[in-house]
This record gives sequence, C-alpha cells and structure tokens, in this order.
Amino acid sequence: MESSLKGTNGNEATSFREMFGQVSTGGYNFSNYRMVILCLGLLNAVLLITAVAIGINCARVKEDSLHISHPTAAQLISELADLRSNHSDMIEAEVEAKATLQRAIKSHEQLKVKIEQLKTNNDVFQRQMEALRAEKTNLQVNMSALEGSCGRCLPGWIFLNSSCYFFSYTESSTVKKNWPDSRADCIRRGSDLIVIDDQEEQKFVSSSIDNMRTARNVWENGFWIGLTDRDEEGKWMWINNVTEVEQRYWMPGEPNNLHQGEDCAVAVYSNNNPWETRYDARCNVAKLHWICETQSR
Repeated sequence: MESSLKGTNGNEATSFREMFGQVSTGGYNFSNYRMVILCLGLLNAVLLITAVAIGINCARVKEDSLHISHPTAAQLISELADLRSNHSDMIEAEVEAKATLQRAIKSHEQLKVKIEQLKTNNDVFQRQMEALRAEKTNLQVNMSALEGSCGRCLPGWIFLNSSCYFFSYTESSTVKKNWPDSRADCIRRGSDLIVIDDQEEQKFVSSSIDNMRTARNVWENGFWIGLTDRDEEGKWMWINNVTEVEQRYWMPGEPNNLHQGEDCAVAVYSNNNPWETRYDARCNVAKLHWICETQSR
C-alpha cells in the first residue's frame, strides 16, 4: 500500500485510516508510527501557537477595552458622586428652607398679635387723649373764668361780661332743691336765679351744663333758672319782670304744663339742638341744681 507521507496532494483522512488500519491489524510499521507521532506533535504545536496568538490578541483587545472604558467609567462614577452630593445638598437646603419658613410663619403670627395689641393700645391712648383734650379745654375755660373773675366775683363764681354766675353743682353734685328753695339760696348769696338775656349767655349756660351732667336722663340734669309763669299761665316772665318772647329756646313740645303746676323753667343741655334747652317743671316738687347770677364788683 502506498504511504500517505509521500504524497503532498493526497487525501490525509484516507492515509490516516490506512495507517491506523495497519496498526490495528498487526501490520506494524515503526517508521510510519514515528511519522504519525511527529505529525501529531506538529499539529499540537500549531494548535498551541494558534491558542497563544488568540490569547494574546484577546488580552490586547481586553486591555484596549479597559484603556478605553476606564476613563469613561471613572467620569460616570465621578458624575454619580457629584449627583449624590448635590442631591444631599438639596435635601439639606430643603430642610433648612422648611425650617426657615416655619420660623417666618411663627414670626408673622407673633407680629400679627403685636399689631393687634398695638391697635388696642392705640385705641385706648386715643380715648385717653380725647379725655385729656376735653379736660384741658375745661381747665382753660376755668382758668379764663378765674382770671376774668379775679377781684370781680366771689370764689367759686364764674365771670362773664359784667356778671358773676354760681352753679350749685360746683359746690355739691348731690344737693338739689325745688325752685323756691333754689331761689332763696341765691338770695342768701346776694344774688338771684339767672336771667338769660342773649345768645352768648344762652350758649355759656348750655356749655357749662354739658360739663356738669350727673345722669343719662336729660330731665334729671336740669338747672333751675329765673323764669316762671306762676302769676299767669302761659305768660312766661323772668324774675326781673321781663317777658320771655323767644320760643326757640324751648324743647319740642315744651312748655306743656303736663302735670298742671309746671310753672318753673329748667335749663338743660341738648345734643340735638343747642338752642332747644328748656322745659317746664313743677316748682315745688321737682328737685334740681340751680344757677345764680349777680353783677360783678
């Protein structure tokens, strides 16, 4: 049988089968065996070289891949760390913002309470200021009256023009008398009940009474004056025998002699009309304050 080792273009598979066939059938050929061993060694060497070459190429590819991907991975890791840091900072900022907002809300509520307190205090101060202004006005009026009456009127009397006036309220806010007893007290003081001659005197009496009210009821805050119709019903005469002709000073519906015997005039203060400040009352029954008048010295 022709050996396959001598042919270069023959079929290797057929040659190997033939050689192995010879070995298995006892046709042992030692030279052929060595050739087989040599071929197998060469084949193993080729396979080893090929494997090594493939391994080297794989290692180079892997190294190149690592060289390429490592900076990208490092950048991604750095960016991730930055994002985590920024996220943590944002959470801290959010917590701080919430705390700041809560403090601002609390401060706002406290400020509202303080503003309400200031408004209340301001209202109180305003009322006190108004009271002080009224008191100042009264003091100025009293000082002017005292300065004007100094040496002209007795202590406790008020000077106006050429007359001195005594309001019983200034001596006692509780002592009240009927009309005859009031007139007797004025006479005892060297004067008589007031006679109102003009608008200035009317305004003076009205404003003075306004500062001497003791009750809410207008009828209880009156002062006896020297005007009566005791001698002739409906004919009102001053105690100096001068007939009263001014009807505008009477309150609406007055004088009305409502209970019969309402023959004496009373002066009051009116919020509605400063001129309508008189009504008639029962001379011997009603007890009120009174106003005396006398000529100055």
